[in-house]
Amino acid sequence: MSTESIIHDSIDEAATSIGSLWPIHSFVTANPLSGFEDQPFGEAVKRATDLLGGRGYPNPETFETALERGQIDPEILESELAEAGYEEEPHTLLDRISDATDVVEGVTDTAPNHVDQVLTKWLSNFLDEGSAHWSMPNREEGFYAAFRGVVEYDGEIPDEGLITDLPETPIETIETVLEPYPQSQWVSIFEEQLAALPGWTGLIKQRVDDGREWQSKYPISLEEYLAVRLALSDATGVDLEPSNEGTDMEPADELAQAFLRAWEATYRDDLVEAIAEESESMADSDPSSRPDAQLVFCIDTRSEVIRRHIEAGGDYETHGYAGFFGIPIEYRGYDTDVAVEACPPILEPQHYIHDFPTDNDTQASHDRWWGIREAADEIIKTLEANAATAYGYVENAGSGYGLALAARTLVPGRVHDLLDAVEASVPDEHEFCEPLIHHQHTYVGDLPVGLTHDEKVEYAATAFDLMGWEEFGRLVVFAGHASETTNNPYETSLDCGACAGNPSGPNARVLAAICNDEDVKTALRDRGFDIPEDTVFVAGQHNTTTDEVELYDDDIPESHAGDIDRLRADLAIARENATAERAESMGADSSMGVSETERRAADWAETRPEWGLAGNAGFVVAPRELTSNLNLDGRAFLHSYDWSTDPDGDALEAILTGPMVVTQWINTQYYFSTVDNAVYGSGSKVTQNPVGNVGVYQGTGGDLMTGLPLQSLMAADDKPYHQPLRLSTVVHAPVERVTGILADHEELTELLDNDWLSLTVVDPTQDHRTFHYGEDLEWIPMSEQTEVHLEIPNASAVADGGTQI
Repeated sequence: MSTESIIHDSIDEAATSIGSLWPIHSFVTANPLSGFEDQPFGEAVKRATDLLGGRGYPNPETFETALERGQIDPEILESELAEAGYEEEPHTLLDRISDATDVVEGVTDTAPNHVDQVLTKWLSNFLDEGSAHWSMPNREEGFYAAFRGVVEYDGEIPDEGLITDLPETPIETIETVLEPYPQSQWVSIFEEQLAALPGWTGLIKQRVDDGREWQSKYPISLEEYLAVRLALSDATGVDLEPSNEGTDMEPADELAQAFLRAWEATYRDDLVEAIAEESESMADSDPSSRPDAQLVFCIDTRSEVIRRHIEAGGDYETHGYAGFFGIPIEYRGYDTDVAVEACPPILEPQHYIHDFPTDNDTQASHDRWWGIREAADEIIKTLEANAATAYGYVENAGSGYGLALAARTLVPGRVHDLLDAVEASVPDEHEFCEPLIHHQHTYVGDLPVGLTHDEKVEYAATAFDLMGWEEFGRLVVFAGHASETTNNPYETSLDCGACAGNPSGPNARVLAAICNDEDVKTALRDRGFDIPEDTVFVAGQHNTTTDEVELYDDDIPESHAGDIDRLRADLAIARENATAERAESMGADSSMGVSETERRAADWAETRPEWGLAGNAGFVVAPRELTSNLNLDGRAFLHSYDWSTDPDGDALEAILTGPMVVTQWINTQYYFSTVDNAVYGSGSKVTQNPVGNVGVYQGTGGDLMTGLPLQSLMAADDKPYHQPLRLSTVVHAPVERVTGILADHEELTELLDNDWLSLTVVDPTQDHRTFHYGEDLEWIPMSEQTEVHLEIPNASAVADGGTQI
């Protein structure tokens, strides 16, 4: 094998240790330790600590708080500690962890600051995605060539070594710098150099894998990045000899792992017991009558709250389904120049969908207002980019602009009302546009425009199969979701994770249009779906910040106008109750729920517009009847599934290999962002600075921050909100069926065997007994474990009289 091939292979192997980082304008939650998922959790966090410097477990104060709140059952904790070989009191052991942590936290990053400083300056210039008014020259030639062109003008780079006459290719540079080191050390050298700036490295990885517009226009590779880094290291005399850190688990980590297992078991046992009891009750219940409406929401934890309150308000069913509604599309809205990937990162888009106008008069009205808005946005961008212009503009604009600034700051709720009033006069896209779903026999890039008849039928059938539907109401609503915030770099982190940080309303519109197609309905009936003639499918979108559910009902037949009016009225009541619950969780007056959530959406100084998915801990795959009487406190992902309609297990297989993997990504990002926010999160929003429309710094430079900000996880500096627990998945199905699926998917058993998440099955065919996954496809009947079940004491009150979990 040639030296060049060995270098390429070594870089690929080293890069697996660094997780991909998506640009902040399309924030995708992902496990920052995804490259270590082939290792047991304990070994992985130790290896990551050695490489990245991050802590892998909650700190002693977090465990102490959980104990005080009753979130860790004392008997379960005693059992876990005894199994790990500890008999002392929990508080004594927490002090021991604290003493060990103090020593670990004194270790600092050994990467030379000067190399990082120079490198991040040029990375931010090269990787900029439209923010900079003055671009780095020669970007189209690639990062290495562009750097070669500016190096002689950078006074911060020493005039020493290889940097004075860089070779023409990055491979030549890497070969030259590595010459003193044996080939056996190359992977370790590359790994440590890539880990020195994991944020920038992760962004480069994602950009290369994605290969879209910015990468095509301004290419960069890990090979080019490493060549520049190694050349700078050579110029500054950095010793590249790799460290020899061990991977033996520290005693403090063993203790922390025991506390963590007890915390997780306390939550999981409570959840499993409640679902098993509901499973028994459901077996004896009579079939329910046809609902007035069925509403399908994303499995997102925030949907659990609004679903509970909708069901309490009328004869409504709610269901959970992945927010992209099973249709992997690249979507371009009417007013956008760039298409977005509206599907999970584990999938590739299969269709190109764009909006096309159907009403010329409404379109013209929209365009007039949109032109005014675009002009205003351009003024704001100019002010943001040019301080001198900003001062001059404000001075010339006089008191009017000052009043606008004051209103944004002092009365954001009133501003929200004003914007609502203005937007009410501007036609929304869905009022004059439809998604072009019919197959056009044309392509945009490699993607076909629209869908064939067979594809439409398959997507609709898959949706109903996965949710286990056998009955349809007069109205079926597919509700996507989006957030609403102001001045928030992390706004896309609050949108639909199943749509790669984009709103999922467009996907809902596509599925509704498919299901309303008469030819599709006929084909679905032929496949056994008994869709009544009076069933109408409607799209909508749930605003997770304000809990408003907007219905896209412009084409609803007159026969269903009354149904829509009743549903809209009940949705307004559900919103009031849901926002009261949300406001209380954010420390606000619950009686001001709607106004408080609207204020947070409009306040440009609000660091916590909503909680997002903070608190997530469980994933339930079961019929809604098993959780509809439970208050899960917005902590569980809920995917509808009926084992009795899935004889071959195909639907369950799709759920476990798709949504469960994505929820595990979300869960681990929240976990690691909480346990070590400085390394795996992004610190306080107050001291963040956006850079290049790709990420944020802490302060004025350095590495890109990779995770969630403190305000998304903490109620206050010393008051945690998110409980950092690994995901507990609960499946309602025959345990043999689950075993068969796991046996066919090594990637799932690897996650389970290595303790990245847990899996418990409630088996309706075995008297509703529960089985907890051990390892190597073995199950532990829960009746063989010591179980003590406590209510979680810090959950909000149940608004609709359901049981609280």
